[in-house]
Amino acid sequence: MEFERDLRVTETNIPGLLVVDLPVHGDARGWFKENWQREKMVALGLPDFRPVQNNISFNASRGVTRGVHAEPWNKFVSVATGRIFGAWVDLRPGGTFGEVYTCEVGPDRAVFTPRGVGNSFQALEDGTAYTYLVDAHWSAELKGTYTFVSLADPALGIDWPIPLSEATLSEADRGHPMLADALPMAPERTLVTGCNGQLGRAVRRLAEGRGLLGSFDFCDIDEFDFSDPAQYGRVDWSLYGTVINCGAYTAVDRAEAPEGRAACWGANATGPALLARACAERGVTLVHVSSDYVFDGSADNHGEGEPLSPLSVYGQSKAAGDLAVAGCPRHYVVRSSWVIGEGRNFVRTMAALSRRCADPSDPLGRVTVVDDQLGRLTFADQMAEGILWLLGYRDGDLEPSSPAPYGTYNLTGSGRVASWADVAREVFDATCGNGEAVAPVSTEEYYASASGPVAPRPARSDLDLSKIGATGFSPRDWEDELSEYLEGLDE
Repeated sequence: MEFERDLRVTETNIPGLLVVDLPVHGDARGWFKENWQREKMVALGLPDFRPVQNNISFNASRGVTRGVHAEPWNKFVSVATGRIFGAWVDLRPGGTFGEVYTCEVGPDRAVFTPRGVGNSFQALEDGTAYTYLVDAHWSAELKGTYTFVSLADPALGIDWPIPLSEATLSEADRGHPMLADALPMAPERTLVTGCNGQLGRAVRRLAEGRGLLGSFDFCDIDEFDFSDPAQYGRVDWSLYGTVINCGAYTAVDRAEAPEGRAACWGANATGPALLARACAERGVTLVHVSSDYVFDGSADNHGEGEPLSPLSVYGQSKAAGDLAVAGCPRHYVVRSSWVIGEGRNFVRTMAALSRRCADPSDPLGRVTVVDDQLGRLTFADQMAEGILWLLGYRDGDLEPSSPAPYGTYNLTGSGRVASWADVAREVFDATCGNGEAVAPVSTEEYYASASGPVAPRPARSDLDLSKIGATGFSPRDWEDELSEYLEGLDE
């Protein structure tokens, strides 16, 4: 055992499997080590996996060998006394299925083992104590989701220091299947709330296109009202590694009236707070969709760190939801503006009005649209793409492989900043070539004759996209997306 070396984290050939060299301090009396030090290890690249249970496997004699088991949790493997030869096999579905990594582990080394990677070991000394931290509590139900592979399979090529014919194995470990017959570990499931909204539908389409529907569950408010604390007991949270919350109350003017205020706060603040608590308690990643309305629109460009300054009831409820979700350790707040997807939206309305204005028999000749609110359109399909990107899904991935750091990300279309009137002209020109039928007016003029309450709008909704761009995701230009969207309306 090497004393006084630096703490170091090293990647291996199995994605997510990390070797940790531990500083051990010793003298004639013995030694001391920090076996798990969250702050230092996370800073060096170890996932912040927040263990909830510590287990010890005592191995009385040299040669005791434990089979290759993959379990539905992350593990931090180390040794308290003695030494082991460890072997890890990737049993997750995908291109690295069957990949093998081996090394010796003593008190001066640990190995972070991600969910779905099988691990086995052979005690190299009498009295070896093999210890491991896990981030889920053991249960009989979860035990039924384990998967195994034979530690003697020649296809794995594991060079055991002590021949298996001389080792001590259980009958169960002797009977595990060869790699060719082993079942891949089922991915953690993803729960999508608000599945019937514009974003929820886009997430479903993308998941279907990526072959992910088998691990995604979709629900709407009639199946799971996430603003109702009594309904959380109906969800089997042990199934889920991620929740994507697409549900929201978006009737911004109705929220200013007494009958809409409570519903708005329930969906946009209370619900996200309850989801955040449920996810935090179970180590689940929570994706929550935010809005440009959390800002007052006075800045030319809104970064993620700008102080919240909502003007309306809707904006205040969204800001409250953002703050609640930020308390969940594994969270992404995805901030959008001017969302366009399936169903009723501004672009569809303008396309329909363009056709009416092109009809000489219709008395409607011009349409007034505000020109003093500036921003960019956000197409729901791009939001869905960006959310899966942040979660770590890359093309062909059946489960996340390289997620972005947790936190808040702006996600809108890229391109020029425009007014609602500018967008309307583009829609009119593309639909019937009659962009001149759009008459720009101020927000004050537009709502001067409104019969009910009107929510104040942010004047500028231009969100800075540099942070999400740094993760490698580049949102498409909203004008290119608009052209394709309008072509789809004509089909």
